[in-house]
Amino acid sequence: MTALPPPTKDQAFCNVSALESGHLNLPLPIFLDNAAPGSAILAPSLSFLLHHSKTDKKLVFDLGIRKDIENAPPSVQKWIVAASFHTSVPQDVTESLTHGGLSPSDVDTVCISHCHWDHTGDTKPFVNSEFIVGAASASFFKPGYPEDPDSPFASDLLPQGRTRFVELHEHPPLGPFPHALDLYSDGSLYIVDAAGHLPGHLLLIARTSADGAWILLGGDSAHHWNLITGESKIADGRPGFPSGCAHLDKEAAELTIHRIREFWKLPRTRVILAHDEPWYKENKGGAAFWPGHIASK
Repeated sequence: MTALPPPTKDQAFCNVSALESGHLNLPLPIFLDNAAPGSAILAPSLSFLLHHSKTDKKLVFDLGIRKDIENAPPSVQKWIVAASFHTSVPQDVTESLTHGGLSPSDVDTVCISHCHWDHTGDTKPFVNSEFIVGAASASFFKPGYPEDPDSPFASDLLPQGRTRFVELHEHPPLGPFPHALDLYSDGSLYIVDAAGHLPGHLLLIARTSADGAWILLGGDSAHHWNLITGESKIADGRPGFPSGCAHLDKEAAELTIHRIREFWKLPRTRVILAHDEPWYKENKGGAAFWPGHIASK
């Protein structure tokens, strides 16, 4: 098993806080090979605020679901209905930040795991933020909506001049992952290639203490914990999906899940998925949500 790098003297880390950013219905047969017919869960679409311990730099990972979903591209609205992804957004990511005393304009960086509608929220309030997405995400905007009326990706989603398309294949490994960008060059926060779900899909790995605790924020690497534990496999042969499953590249997605499982086995690690229903049930309304933060292991 590949170890994670040990802390240095006076090691920098990140305080990580969950942010409410909407809910959606997830029909489980879309995602799990052994799900009961007709079964579903009401899952969160979580976002996270990461505070650097030394510089106070603020990064938000994913923006959840926008409240005004009626302003999403028409193909997104049709897909939500067709796939029964019924949504509710009692509090979006902007309101969650404000609730804890921050404005979107205070956020230095927004990193989006991938450009699906339940992770991109409303980018407009983040007027001062640099946006980070995987390099392959650029292909979705050539052109986006409305130039292509059938595109699910709005052409103005990512701000021009403030978006960084990161290519990770030239960066060194981190634990079980072959490529990771040390964002602040101090070992506190890594942007990690998490191939499979959608081109450009990323996950984050952050130190959460100066003495060796870690957290992995998995985005849509897996939609249910049964895929991490191995109790289920990725469902296949699903109509309406180009690849027949919820991931565009099933084989790559399975490899990413395997690597997350290997990370999870390492000492003092925590894994939270974007649609982590069990974690949300245990922690909603509690100290893990901003202005509180997720306790280190």
